[in-house]
Amino acid sequence: MNGQGGQDGPERRFEARAIGRVESPLTERTGAPRQGDEGAPEAWLVFDPSVARGLRDLAVGQEVLLLTWLDRADREVLAVHPRGDRSRPETGVFATRSPDRPNPIGLHRVTVLAVDGPRLRVSGLEAIDGTPVLDVKPVLPGRSER
Repeated sequence: MNGQGGQDGPERRFEARAIGRVESPLTERTGAPRQGDEGAPEAWLVFDPSVARGLRDLAVGQEVLLLTWLDRADREVLAVHPRGDRSRPETGVFATRSPDRPNPIGLHRVTVLAVDGPRLRVSGLEAIDGTPVLDVKPVLPGRSER
């Protein structure tokens, strides 16, 4: 991300670039589970060859945090009925996991199932096909194990 100038207010702009994309059988938001542990299928993460070196120490069985850009989100939404349930009170998006929000960054805890060059097969990913990948970070062990 690249911030410009010394501006610290809410109008500060950043630039991020996708380092890969999701390849998933999920193609529509309406058919996707709301969370990865609610029946999400296995999916491939396909990375740009320019970042392949950064994947080299990831291993099968490892849990990682995947950050995505939810490119089909509505960025004007500030409040939702959680899980789309109108019987629940309207809640500010920052208190929910709604994909619709001003900066639609997806956060997914997934398990690596396979490593194939610049591709990772993962389980538990509810992101839909074509979703841009922003970053991958390891899930840290407990403090005594770091």
